[in-house]
Amino acid sequence: AAFFTAALRNLRGGEEEPRAAPKDGKAAALPHGMSREEFEEYQRQLLEEKIERDKAFAHKKAERATVRMHLRDKYHLAQDERDDAQLHVAGGAVELPQELAAMVSGEEEEEEEEQGAFAFLAKLRDVDLPALRGRAMGTVDEVKEKCSLM
Repeated sequence: AAFFTAALRNLRGGEEEPRAAPKDGKAAALPHGMSREEFEEYQRQLLEEKIERDKAFAHKKAERATVRMHLRDKYHLAQDERDDAQLHVAGGAVELPQELAAMVSGEEEEEEEEQGAFAFLAKLRDVDLPALRGRAMGTVDEVKEKCSLM
């Protein structure tokens, strides 16, 4: 057994077997070259950054919930309790970003323009049918001249 131990030491380059870790677990957890104060400051900064990221994420979720709520109001759909909960988590009233507000309001304008068959009939009344008929007949005459089969 001693022979194998000596051969193993020679392969390692004369190093001794690794020593046991210190019994103080806190000392072992600190990264090399960092004092306890630096490590605590680093941990505090990580926690603050995580809190800021969580706040920003909650705010984005609340903005999306606001958009969903506006669209549900617009299209007369049932509201979802989760959207209200997300607004509550974000701290109450959330302003709708301009890009999203433009999307919601743009769809409302389209809806007003497309009020159904009555709007179509009103637009049809404004069409100049004699001019449209004359233009179509002129096109048919041109095609007849170009095409010998007609």
